[in-house]
Amino acid sequence: MGMPVIVEIENIYYPILAVIGVPANLMTIVVLFRGNCGLSKCISRYLLGMAVADLLVLIFGVVLYEIKDSYFPFSFLNYTPICSLNIALLFMSIDWSVWLTVAFSFDRFVAICHQTFSKKYCTERTAAIVITVVFSLSIVQNAPINFILEPRAIINDVPWSCYVIPSFYTLTVWIAFLWLEIILTPCVPFLLILLFNAQTIRHIVQANRVRRGLRGKNNSEDHNDPEVENRRKSIILLLTISASFMLLWAVMFVFFIFVNFTDAQISEPSYNAPFTIMEQTGYMLRNLSSCRNTFIYAVSQSKFREQLKNLISSPVTLIINLFKYFK
Repeated sequence: MGMPVIVEIENIYYPILAVIGVPANLMTIVVLFRGNCGLSKCISRYLLGMAVADLLVLIFGVVLYEIKDSYFPFSFLNYTPICSLNIALLFMSIDWSVWLTVAFSFDRFVAICHQTFSKKYCTERTAAIVITVVFSLSIVQNAPINFILEPRAIINDVPWSCYVIPSFYTLTVWIAFLWLEIILTPCVPFLLILLFNAQTIRHIVQANRVRRGLRGKNNSEDHNDPEVENRRKSIILLLTISASFMLLWAVMFVFFIFVNFTDAQISEPSYNAPFTIMEQTGYMLRNLSSCRNTFIYAVSQSKFREQLKNLISSPVTLIINLFKYFK
């Protein structure tokens, strides 16, 4: 019998995602760390933190989990203790990435809607503290994951791979933990991002109307107003990051709801089961969200695009000069 279709798709999809996503996030980290892309230090800190978190998701979730299972199933990485640790680090990275998206949305909400408070809150130091706190809480939140996994098989007295323990779906403490996980990621982030973005956009639209009235200009001339143009770019950046997050997490969100209200289970052994196909599709889209921001910045931020081109062209120029020298 042939390999399930969803597995065949994953075997092609994940290597491509790793080849594109890992270098993209690395380049984003370098560009943001240099700080020459026209963004404030506060925004750069949040975007840098999100890029690091997304890179970790790709490493733990794509390279060391999905690709490892498909192409290196009998490597030492498949020992149950290492597999369990990798899954815990994966979920820690996911929570860190998701809640940094919320923190960034809140930062922009404060900066645009509460400008008096923003002078104290929207600083590089506050951003660093928020990133550190979110990282620490993500570790604490996902520490119990190491206790809900058991070996999928015992081969020569060696525990291999990871499987969710049956009691995870029956014991009250684990059911509560699962509900807490779903509520914290992605239910609450969905609601908070919608709330912050709705308020931010409403404030920007109202401010633009007032500004047009004071300047006595019509809509067709807004592009000549630097302030209106800056606000428009803020909306584009904020909406693209938030909307892409919500779209790519939608399938995973629906799957979690099914798990809690039906007999569906996480990581069912049959890859032909409808819920398993939904689960694996959700994972693919969720992991895709970890390499989206680089392309969003490149499209919406001209200075970031310029720095990215310089970063890519520098080694190419060096190689060309070396070739000419030794020719």
